[in-house]
Amino acid sequence: MLKQEAIYLLKNIYYNSDMKHHINRNGFTLAEVLITLGIIAVVAALTMPALMADYRNRVVETRLQKFYSLMNQAILQSITDNGEVESWSYFNNDQKDDEGNYVNQADKNDSSFQRYLAPYLKVTEKKEAKDYEGNKIYLYFLADGSSFSFAQHENRDIRFYPKNPEKCLKQRYSIGTCSFSFEFYPISNSSSWKYLYNKGMEPALYKWDGNEDTLYNDNERGCNTDAGNVVYCNAIIQRNGWKVPKDYPRRISF
Repeated sequence: MLKQEAIYLLKNIYYNSDMKHHINRNGFTLAEVLITLGIIAVVAALTMPALMADYRNRVVETRLQKFYSLMNQAILQSITDNGEVESWSYFNNDQKDDEGNYVNQADKNDSSFQRYLAPYLKVTEKKEAKDYEGNKIYLYFLADGSSFSFAQHENRDIRFYPKNPEKCLKQRYSIGTCSFSFEFYPISNSSSWKYLYNKGMEPALYKWDGNEDTLYNDNERGCNTDAGNVVYCNAIIQRNGWKVPKDYPRRISF
């Protein structure tokens, strides 16, 4: 339709021009064709960024919701076979060395995953990788091309990558753009974990105060361009029906 309109416009522009430049009254000169193609290229250049942004949003929305469903189904199946989560030997809490640095627990996290959750998920590939700070982690790939990993020092925190995880891992500020934070820690009834207590895997809400504005404005975890660890971005998408809201503060890119 766009091309037809452009051609119609050009025909009218050239209708009263010097006819010696036309092959015939109904034909097009090379100049006309080039101008038409130029108009099409300009319109495409103007609309393509919006189309690509919409595509990326749709990929994130679809795969976030699918991953949320798959993981929680796996948790329920594991409960059926292994008993309530409280009885699992699953969680690897933070450990620090004598210098106060976190101890890498990637292998322990993998062992826990393989025992309690992997049998109920269709993981197509497990791959050793490095996070942005160079710490060893494992990537677990799913059939749709998405993947996930656990934090290098504990397995409460799960990072989901809708696409291109290794590219995403090279970015310092990737959360809310190409990676999204989930948490699975149903065994703590402390106030910090009250939105995860007795639940399956949920978007990260550690220390959330229950105020919707805090999801955006919290200085440490709020989904904005200033916070250092914007883990609440995923909760914003979930609470909007797994749709990226129009006022979403981050630019999704993968």
